[in-house]
Amino acid sequence: MCTIQKHHFDFLKKLKANNHKDWMDANRKEYKANETELKKFYAALTEGLSKDDIIDRTKVFRINRDIRFSKDKTPYNVHRSASFSREGAHRRGGYYLRIEPGASAIAGGFFSPNSADLLRIRKEFEMDASEIRKILANKNFKKAFNGFNTDYQVKTAPKGFSKEDKNIDLIRNKSFFVAHSFTDKEVLDKNFKDNVLYHYELLRPFFDYMSDVLTTDLNGVSLLD
Repeated sequence: MCTIQKHHFDFLKKLKANNHKDWMDANRKEYKANETELKKFYAALTEGLSKDDIIDRTKVFRINRDIRFSKDKTPYNVHRSASFSREGAHRRGGYYLRIEPGASAIAGGFFSPNSADLLRIRKEFEMDASEIRKILANKNFKKAFNGFNTDYQVKTAPKGFSKEDKNIDLIRNKSFFVAHSFTDKEVLDKNFKDNVLYHYELLRPFFDYMSDVLTTDLNGVSLLD
């Protein structure tokens, strides 16, 4: 099955209203049937991505929540999600999909990169941000994503950077990813898979640029040799 069906949404809505183990145990057969169908959808996305990219791994996130350190003790996620990782040290970036009634979205980029990668990205933007700004300003990219998610930023400037830097709006970010939301009608449309793949394709120039940044030093010398 290569579409998201209304019954997938219906199950998640019922789970949201009955988020406890007894309900899940009583409805586990429906849950497993939905998971089988959703995994076929994820596989179709992986196949579509693989036409122009190389996907190393498709990860389906567990429905069980990690509640050890959370005040919210409800045991289950009320969304289903998957990520698609690119293959190789020279091919950075990853694709993400979230299916949830009223809150479905795709995202892609670099969420909480390690300290070395974060510093390298910031140094690149400090030196020359013209290329990333060109990507972000692309008409189709901007229409789809409208810039980096800015929920994860330092308040003024990271240590070692000037708050007066002309590219401080980019340097302040602690993550470098973009997202696009879908209405329920769009998710349930027969062409949703193609719609997702179209938005993932828009990410490719961004991924390729960032891959180049993260695999070279500031002089453009490869770090992979």
